[in-house]
Amino acid sequence: PEERWEAGQVWAHIAEFVPYWHGQLRTVIAEYDGTPVAFGRTKADPGRIAAIEVGRAEPIADHMERTTEAITQLKRDIGAFTPAEWNAVGVHPTRGELDVEAILERFIVEHLEEHADQLDSLG
Repeated sequence: PEERWEAGQVWAHIAEFVPYWHGQLRTVIAEYDGTPVAFGRTKADPGRIAAIEVGRAEPIADHMERTTEAITQLKRDIGAFTPAEWNAVGVHPTRGELDVEAILERFIVEHLEEHADQLDSLG
């Protein structure tokens, strides 16, 4: 079932997941030797759940600032990826094998869009 969150929870999650998935991209790139690299987590991950719970009481402005910084770092990093780095492949526990571009698209870009829609629906 779809999770129902308040704005503080959504922002806590966004501020946590952008750097998390950026780190996962770096791990896949660093460890890729032709064999897909295990990466990622599922919704049941205790670290993910804890970050949302702890962060829900923090000011949204703080989450927004951390998110902006994380996206700036991510953009800088991906702008320097080589073709070989873009072609690195990871294997996620539920989504299977994905190259770096697909990881970026699914776990960061689409994920941000989903939560932006969620925030819009909260009013």
